[in-house]
Amino acid sequence: MGIVVDQLRTDYIEFLQSYFTDRGFKRLMKDGAYIRDIDFKVKGLDAATATAMLYTGAYPANTGVASESVYDPVTRKMQPALLDSKTLGNFTNDSYSPENLRLSTLSDELAVDGLALSSIYSFAADPQLAVIMTGHAGTGACWINENTGNWATTTYYKNLPAPVSARNYSYSVASRIDTMQWKPSIPIEKFPGLPQQKKIYPFRHMFPRSDKEVYRRFSASPVGNAEVTDVAIECLKQMKIGSNGNAVDMINVGYTLAPYKYVSDGDFRAELTDAYLRLDSQLGRLFEAIDKYVGAGNAVIWLSSTGYYDDAVIDDKKYRIPTGEFSMKRAESLLNSYLSALHGNADYVVAFRGSHLYLDHSLLEEKKLDVSDVVADARSFLARMSGVSDAFTLYDILSPRTTEQERLRLSVDPKKGGDIFVTFNPGWAVVDDLDYPVTSHPVRETPVLTPAFIVAPGIVPQKISLPVDATALAPTVSSILRIRSPNGAVSKPLLLERH
Repeated sequence: MGIVVDQLRTDYIEFLQSYFTDRGFKRLMKDGAYIRDIDFKVKGLDAATATAMLYTGAYPANTGVASESVYDPVTRKMQPALLDSKTLGNFTNDSYSPENLRLSTLSDELAVDGLALSSIYSFAADPQLAVIMTGHAGTGACWINENTGNWATTTYYKNLPAPVSARNYSYSVASRIDTMQWKPSIPIEKFPGLPQQKKIYPFRHMFPRSDKEVYRRFSASPVGNAEVTDVAIECLKQMKIGSNGNAVDMINVGYTLAPYKYVSDGDFRAELTDAYLRLDSQLGRLFEAIDKYVGAGNAVIWLSSTGYYDDAVIDDKKYRIPTGEFSMKRAESLLNSYLSALHGNADYVVAFRGSHLYLDHSLLEEKKLDVSDVVADARSFLARMSGVSDAFTLYDILSPRTTEQERLRLSVDPKKGGDIFVTFNPGWAVVDDLDYPVTSHPVRETPVLTPAFIVAPGIVPQKISLPVDATALAPTVSSILRIRSPNGAVSKPLLLERH
């Protein structure tokens, strides 16, 4: 079983350890290899990018998923990295597939080893996580439709599993959403580490059907994690996954412990603490189901964080922390004016999306301009703009001379990346006002320790405190299962202590 927990932090696990049951995180820490620091070594991590790394054993520059959203030169808009118009959605209008995932995954290698007899399913709120975890050769990927609350899949795989389809009709999230709520699982005064003012009014989050974002709020909460657990257990039970005897089966589960950005005061510490306590309970339920339906000692369980933590919010002006807004529309306009003054009037910038700026190469060819000269001019101008920390050309990234550029080399896909990669000052907000609706993302660097666990027959309980490259997890699990590593894996298996 593979489990990915978005933004899981080592310090929170260890700080809350005495509040956990013996069935969840404590079981992982007690029964297997506990790796305290999984190092992803790259910039710009998100849940999809990190999951692709974990399942392929390769860096984003090569996986095909360097970001959860990519620029589409046809529509000139950002779209999900794994969106695939050639397939159809089942219980959704959007369809995804692993076509853009360039490498084999741990799930793929298990399917090949089992001569396609293995049952390999993934369950997550996020569609791209589900697809990545199932891979190209898996049986099915299931996610929660953010518009309807139904469980959905894609025609790239088989139909939605019967228990999941039945749930959509007889026990759908939509039919229950108005009755759900999230409040502290223990008295708020018992929460450790909270300042007194956070203990006066316990939080309470409702999920009213009238809210246009109700299913996004639901999926980002522990209530959504519980729904994922329910479906995984139901499929484990009814479909006899892991007990058919023909081949090794695999269930993959995606959870979230991302800071709940829907809090009213911008301080999500109470919600985050409760989310850890609740996920511990969900893991306990999941592990008990594995013991019951697969058999204690018959399963390999590995769990990993996604290696980053996004707690960025804009602080109140009264604190006088340096800040500002970087308008992408204004930056694009100013850069076009600057390049026009140097090289003649024209629209040189095709798009400025995320951190990537794309120039119009057809125009440069038509004007007989040297691409490298124009890129250098654009890079120099951008680097001097307020709110910009630095700007790197594709040449800088592919020929790294600094640690920062080496991180970018591992992070940026040269086949899909822009001509220039821009980094922004912490504390600033990057405002994408080129599309509607306008979005704003605060910039904050938050390096944290992020853990992984491997529990398997023959693996001695052990704690590893030295950093471990995230690309080593897939080869290590492959070694334990005695199957091939994914075809693009760049690290050797870890030398874990064994009986």
